[in-house]
Amino acid sequence: MPLGTLERSAPPFFKQGPSALSRLAVYSALAVFLMVADVRFKLTEPVRQVVGTVLYPVQWLMLQPVEFASHGAGYFQALKSAQEEADAARKQMTLMGQRANQAEQLALENTRLRGLLALRERLATPAQAAEVIYDTADTYTRRVVIDRGQVGGVELGSPVMDEAGVLGQVTRVFPLVSEVTLLVDRDQAIPVLNVRTGARGVAYGDPVAGHGGGGMELRFMPANADVREDDLLTTSGVDGLYPSGLPVARVVRVERRADSAFARIYCMPLAQVHGARHVVVLKPLADNTLPRPAPVPTSPAKRGTRK
Repeated sequence: MPLGTLERSAPPFFKQGPSALSRLAVYSALAVFLMVADVRFKLTEPVRQVVGTVLYPVQWLMLQPVEFASHGAGYFQALKSAQEEADAARKQMTLMGQRANQAEQLALENTRLRGLLALRERLATPAQAAEVIYDTADTYTRRVVIDRGQVGGVELGSPVMDEAGVLGQVTRVFPLVSEVTLLVDRDQAIPVLNVRTGARGVAYGDPVAGHGGGGMELRFMPANADVREDDLLTTSGVDGLYPSGLPVARVVRVERRADSAFARIYCMPLAQVHGARHVVVLKPLADNTLPRPAPVPTSPAKRGTRK
């Protein structure tokens, strides 16, 4: 190819247009014009409404996971708070129930202690207060242990009472504690007096009789004896241990059989043989009696001589 036919300048690869600076100026002026026009004439308001309406479902769908996570966290937080409040309320109710039970128990103890104080004021026999520690482990006897012993001045055979009546008798004494056999024990007996008739008798323990087990039986009474239900039995004082006039039991049932010469008389002790806690230990009546005066010695001059 001859050299004369070639152009001296290289052909452009891209189409030449306005420069970048010119385009920046034009676009900037257009933007300013549109902003001013939008502010003055509200030209883009319909466009915004259309775009907002079209994009609302997309926005709602995009916000659902966020709202679900937020509501889920709030739900679990509220559930945890409700469980904590329920646990706190349950504990509070338990404490209130315990306090109510303690208040009832204290009120009952106060009533019994007041009865014991009044009983000590009425008794002419020396007495001291004691507390029941526990019941003995022997299932065939009805005995309790009190917190007074030889050191406290408790003697063998001392009567034991609560605010209602005679509870039992001290049958074993240790240095610091004592063992009391209750009236309902099968081997325990107490002389009694029927307040209505004045008839004397002996009441024996009957661990099978009574409500819940634990009563007494007035034995060796004739079938025609004047004994009725609800008769009050008190100590007669003929045994030399129990002071007379202490309440013991009430007659609850009288059975008279034609084939027996004796009546079956069941009694219920007045003392709390199943739940006594505070008791009074009396001094045995034999130790309270006045000593007999010593015999007056006779002079030898007055003695007769044997011839």
